[in-house]
Amino acid sequence: MAQNTPAVLNHIAVYVIDLNKSTTFYESVFNLKIIPEPFKDGKHTWFSLGSAGALHLIQGAKSNLVFDRNDHLCFSVPSIDDFIKKLQVKAISFEDWGGKVGAINHRVDGVKQIYFKDPDGHWLEVNDAK
Repeated sequence: MAQNTPAVLNHIAVYVIDLNKSTTFYESVFNLKIIPEPFKDGKHTWFSLGSAGALHLIQGAKSNLVFDRNDHLCFSVPSIDDFIKKLQVKAISFEDWGGKVGAINHRVDGVKQIYFKDPDGHWLEVNDAK
């Protein structure tokens, strides 16, 4: 690696309690595609994040962990309104940055964003940034 070449993201690991539940959640909510995982031990799921790398779910987390909203993964979608409809069908509650349930946050640059939790309580942001 050349001295001035920046590192690139390879993957993000998320520690989960129930691998099957979390795999279904990320696959169905974000339409992520499962990719081959090297361990083949039933404790890992890998999803492609395109050129950004991969999302790696790892089973074995303890229950009752509380996560801060500032510690979150963010996904961009073409339409917040369409994504919210999907969440509503799945009965997944969302809120704005301030915690108002069912509200959309409007950033100063015009980007709309919402926040919600995965099955383990990890915070997720979805926005319409281009």
